[in-house]
Amino acid sequence: MGNRVICMKKKDVVIRSGGDGSRSKRVNRSQRKLLADEENLHRRALSMAIHQAQVSQRFDGSMSRRIGSTSSRRGTLSDSFSNNKQVPEFLESLKVKKFVLVHGEGFGAWCWYKTIASLEESGLSPVTVDLAGSGFNMSDANSVSTLEEYSKPLIELIQNLPSEEKVILVGHSTGGACVSYALERFPEKISKAIFICATMVTDGQRPFDVVADELGSAERFMKESQFLIYGNGKDNPATGFVFEKQHMKGLYFNQSPHKDIALSMISMRPVPLGPMMEKLSLSAERYGKGRRFYIQTLDDLALSPDVQEKLVRENSPEAVFKIKGSDHCPFFSKPQSLHKILLEIAQIP
Repeated sequence: MGNRVICMKKKDVVIRSGGDGSRSKRVNRSQRKLLADEENLHRRALSMAIHQAQVSQRFDGSMSRRIGSTSSRRGTLSDSFSNNKQVPEFLESLKVKKFVLVHGEGFGAWCWYKTIASLEESGLSPVTVDLAGSGFNMSDANSVSTLEEYSKPLIELIQNLPSEEKVILVGHSTGGACVSYALERFPEKISKAIFICATMVTDGQRPFDVVADELGSAERFMKESQFLIYGNGKDNPATGFVFEKQHMKGLYFNQSPHKDIALSMISMRPVPLGPMMEKLSLSAERYGKGRRFYIQTLDDLALSPDVQEKLVRENSPEAVFKIKGSDHCPFFSKPQSLHKILLEIAQIP
């Protein structure tokens, strides 16, 4: 299948004055309701993140222990995003309506709260997952040494799907490696794979190799990086890495709202290093037959547009979409644009 490049242009919302005054009042009330709903969603997500911070012991540079419940998080999110809006007509023609959202390095399922809300309001079925050592997952990130271990929650979710059900798999940043791993294992269960400014690797490539041009070689990173964590002591190999808060703000959130940056600062966890350094084995017979789509973020300072262009050239996804004005976290900085693209991909035959 040939490449299809689609650019999503920024559109301003224009509210015309004059004429029908009652209509203008209804629009204003609608706007206020949308703003109030968004604020309510953010408060719930922030409350959950604060709770996570209170019941968790942060990395101290050597060891980490996390306490939390994935099931309780899912219940809270699901309840807060329910609504009674009419289901759009296009849903009747969709064969696959379930989205599985996979976060990137340091994040958790919490980062998708806006995306979950918009997808559910469109009548779709978003499902989130906390990768091992991330979000509310209780695994110690220091003990997660392989991509198989890191992806285990995602793999279990897919394995437990009904036999005839397929999903649209969405991966952000290094979560793209988990999407590739799942696509290799379960090509028959994944209708489409969507990579959002993600590490879409080739056979034999490591997720870290994608950012090697910006961070240096893996060998140099392991020797010189100030962000490494030695969970088993300095005499043993590094087990994870974490950027300083100011560094993260500049890399990931240069276009994101302040409230979402605050949410991330108290919620992000160190990243298991082993999975990022593992070479993926991807076959043409399984992974190669999957339908892959890529979403580029054009104001991204963590994974530059040039690197994303290189990934697209080397991996030939079925279609490429671009979000202008988005940093590395479009679910924060450009949630409406991201939502529109996800809907468009879902409707591609």
